[in-house]
Amino acid sequence: MLITDGSPLLRIGGSDNDRHDRMRRIGWIDMESVHSARILVAGAGALGNEAVKNLVLAGFRRIDVADMDDIVVSNLSRCLFFRDKDVKTVMKSDVVAERASELDPDATVTSMPGRIQDIKNWDYDIVLGCLDNISARMHLNSHSYFHRIPYIDGATDGFRGKVHVVLPGGPCLQCTMNRSHVREMERRFTCTGNSTTYVPRMAADITTTAVIAAMQVREALKIVSGREDMCLKHVAYYNGESCEMFTAEASVDPECANHLLREGE
Repeated sequence: MLITDGSPLLRIGGSDNDRHDRMRRIGWIDMESVHSARILVAGAGALGNEAVKNLVLAGFRRIDVADMDDIVVSNLSRCLFFRDKDVKTVMKSDVVAERASELDPDATVTSMPGRIQDIKNWDYDIVLGCLDNISARMHLNSHSYFHRIPYIDGATDGFRGKVHVVLPGGPCLQCTMNRSHVREMERRFTCTGNSTTYVPRMAADITTTAVIAAMQVREALKIVSGREDMCLKHVAYYNGESCEMFTAEASVDPECANHLLREGE
């Protein structure tokens, strides 16, 4: 068949009919493991929206999304799944689960509205932390570490962000805590102000959120593909203002309760 200028008509090949063909061309990615892995995303705000979007597009098909908040107007500039009609009418996790599922008919994204502390089932291959407060992040870290589930923690503040990959046996989030973290432990940086202790809102930027969420999902791809040797070592810090990224060394704290508990089994 010819087109008007006499050139052969290009036909779509079989590879273009494969949703994840371009991913499969990255030799070390194990798409079957990606498809079957069960992922928990804790937090359905700006970081959680980006992380879930990336997970589904990357081929992850079994995703649970946990969050206790509803949607407010200030979320709309940073959360691609939210719409004006959602404000104060639905839970964040419900909307993320519903609209992320539309990205891939083979993906099952399940909403878990409620507190992270109320999660009972820890049957996951990876946990992604997309939370806005230290207390919930430490809870997620300790339970993931106890169950030997790789935990990928993400955090942002304006144009700054960080990612910490916690692998079984390695330094966990608690190992890197300092006194200022302890003082802030019970504070909850929230959009809705529903916390017991009110804390002023933190600065947020969608470009930083996109970078940190992308790094989290990239590390998840490595883990489920059996390439933990390629994973981020220590803690990666990103500064969007200076366009710099660096890693700070993290080591196991011999007094960390998470490690002592595992060693005492």
